Amino acid sequence: MKIEFKKVSKTFTDGKKSLETLSNVDVGVEAGEFVAVIGPSGCGKSTLMQLLIGLVDDYQGQILVDGKDIQAHKPLIAYMHQKDLLMPWSKVKGNVTLPLTLAGKSKKAAYKMVAPYYETFGLKGFEDHYPNELSGGMRQRAALLRTFMVDSDIMVFDEPFAALDAINRHKMQDFLLEQCRQFDRTIMFITHDIEEAIFLADRIYVLSQRPAYVLKEVKIPLGRPRDKSLKMDPNFLEIKKMLIQALE
Repeated sequence: MKIEFKKVSKTFTDGKKSLETLSNVDVGVEAGEFVAVIGPSGCGKSTLMQLLIGLVDDYQGQILVDGKDIQAHKPLIAYMHQKDLLMPWSKVKGNVTLPLTLAGKSKKAAYKMVAPYYETFGLKGFEDHYPNELSGGMRQRAALLRTFMVDSDIMVFDEPFAALDAINRHKMQDFLLEQCRQFDRTIMFITHDIEEAIFLADRIYVLSQRPAYVLKEVKIPLGRPRDKSLKMDPNFLEIKKMLIQALE
């Protein structure tokens, strides 16, 4: 197992107040698998991911990556937030090479390393543009390329397409699936969109209301590659119905 959450619980405390967010969560992700996590708003999905990447600590239970407890072994994990978080003062090439320069690469070396990917990520010709000169979809592709530049085989996405309109959201879903075919990564993906989860994932975990626990684990028996026509497939619609019922 690549990633394991074992009986993970988390309670936030603020003075005399406490908020139990996660309760005995068990989640497992195989190497190379695309796992989506869905659940009601505010149930603790983001907290689960923030524990994994080390933004939140002080929890009960165990989180393992490659069989090692992350509290003793801090793994490097690529993380993409819902907002693109591009630096407005930096050009596209400066933004997407940030993980490389932070890792000690010179700007010249980083620019050379990322150059072959601009066409793949639909950014060729825009390397010297600033974020405010890009469309919403292009900003997300730039953020996605920056995430792929992190030297990690694990990627975590926290509702990365939620702010996009329906057309660009569908384009980015297709785009992410295409990148998954080209790059061998293990992915955890948070979304409120049930169709998005089914369309992208190999497996889905459904979390309950806060304090969250796993209500359901669903394997997606749909082949790859996938395209939009899949969303009208009877199997797809049956899985969607089952997940909606689980969340009611």
